[in-house]
Amino acid sequence: MKVFISGNIAPAALQRLEENNISITQWNEDRQITTDELIEACKDQDGFISVGPNKINADFLNASKHLKVIALHSVGFDQVDVEVAKKLNIPVGNTPGVLSAATADTAFLLMLAVSRKAFFGYRKITDGNWVKYEPAQELGIELNGKTLGVFGLGKIGLEMAKKCKAAYNMKVVYHNRSRNEVAEKEIAAEYLSFDELLAQSDVLTVHTALTSETKEKFSMEVFRKMKSNAIFINTARGGIHNEQDLIKALEEKVIWGAGLDVTNPEPMDKNNPLLFMESVAVLPHIGSATEETREAMAGLIVENILAGLNGEKIPYPIY
Repeated sequence: MKVFISGNIAPAALQRLEENNISITQWNEDRQITTDELIEACKDQDGFISVGPNKINADFLNASKHLKVIALHSVGFDQVDVEVAKKLNIPVGNTPGVLSAATADTAFLLMLAVSRKAFFGYRKITDGNWVKYEPAQELGIELNGKTLGVFGLGKIGLEMAKKCKAAYNMKVVYHNRSRNEVAEKEIAAEYLSFDELLAQSDVLTVHTALTSETKEKFSMEVFRKMKSNAIFINTARGGIHNEQDLIKALEEKVIWGAGLDVTNPEPMDKNNPLLFMESVAVLPHIGSATEETREAMAGLIVENILAGLNGEKIPYPIY
């Protein structure tokens, strides 16, 4: 059996695949593989491990209908045309559960960094602009006792809420398609309408999937409904916010700050205005980037691949 991998995964996973007599081919170039290159690379393969934002769309799937299994190196699957995959009977699996804590850590990191203008302060040093003590400049805001709003209170959102509750005694409010009774019981999370969430949140953190309903959900119209001292955090998918509207909202002080682990588009241009704003912190999509989490993700990928290649039901399907 042969498997193509469109990036690098944990060495232990590669070893396990090889131990199961699977021949591996990897994309090692320092750029994202194109759809045409991906189709060509997979034409004689039995399985495909998708690393990065590969478009597993109708064109790719119809050209690769021979694949026995596709394993995503992510929990999100917005890049997959699920209906076409179903129609072609190609099993597609993801990596649920194992990255919740690490991604919540990243959201917490961004919240704290934004609240104290940490990235801007660091650049002030590296740019040679820290020349004297200025007690009235670049002041941050405190988080203790503030209200955390969670848009998408699933596993990752709940981990973030627990951290904020424990560290800063933050009140937790949320908006979901359905109620999260576990969160309501464990941390007294309060369910609100979307507009109520916007109006009450001091920090609004996004942990929902990118869908047709959430695509560019956070537009200028939405930012204008938030508090003028609010912090917007997005560690889910960059496509959930309109980046030009976010830039304008910050420039016009419609909201106070923003922390992003995901951008729209991605990767972000090095001259993007967000990178030079005082109350903004941007990271290059490192939400699950810990040794422990990436090894756990790779383990689930291997389980999906081995099951699919053997004609068995994959353990972590997206449909």
